[in-house]
Amino acid sequence: MQKFTTLTGVAAPLPLINVDTDMIIPKQYLKTIERTGLGKGLFSEQRYNDDGSENADFVLNKPAYRKAEVLVAGDNFGCGSSREHAPWALLDFGIRCVISTSFADIFYNNCFKNGILPIVVSPEDLGKLMDDASRGANATLTIDLAAQEIRGPDGGTVHFDIDPFRKHCLLNGLDDIGLTLEKGTSITTHEGAIAAERPWI
Repeated sequence: MQKFTTLTGVAAPLPLINVDTDMIIPKQYLKTIERTGLGKGLFSEQRYNDDGSENADFVLNKPAYRKAEVLVAGDNFGCGSSREHAPWALLDFGIRCVISTSFADIFYNNCFKNGILPIVVSPEDLGKLMDDASRGANATLTIDLAAQEIRGPDGGTVHFDIDPFRKHCLLNGLDDIGLTLEKGTSITTHEGAIAAERPWI
C-alpha cells in the first residue's frame, strides 16, 4: 500500500449529503475483483450522460478538477452497501483524501485499508474547506498527516483527529498484509518451533 505522509493537491467540492457507495461506484462495475480500472466508473451516473458523453456540469469533469486528489464532501459520505470497490474507484481516479463531517463506518474502515485518508471535521471547518475547494484551479489543500493538519490556500489551518494506530499504518503504507509481514521473523520462529516439537504435522 502506498504511504500517506503529506499530500498537496487540488480539492474538489461535492456539497451533497448521504453520498452512498452506489453513487460512488454503480453496481455494474462490481464484476471485477481488480483494483485498477475502476476510476472510469467513479460517479459514472453523474459524470456521464445517457449517450456516454461527459456531463460538463459535474465537478470532476470541469477542467480545474480533473486531477483532483482531495474530495470535500457533505455529511454521511460512503453510506449504503459495504462495497470495497468504492475506495478502489476513488483511489484509481486519483483521490487520496476525503473530507467530511461524517462517514459510514464500513466505508471509513475500507478507506484506511486501501491507503485513502478519510478526515472528519466540524461543520464550521467543512464550510471553510468547501469554500476553499470552490476556487477552481486555486483550490489547493495540503494534508499533513504527521501534524494532523489541513492547510488552505490562504494559510488557514484546520486540525483533525485520527486514531494513532490508523495514522501509523497510513504513514508506513501498512495494510493488513503488511502488518502481518512485519511479524515475519516471529512467525518463522514459531513455525520452526512447532515443526521441531511436532514433526508429524
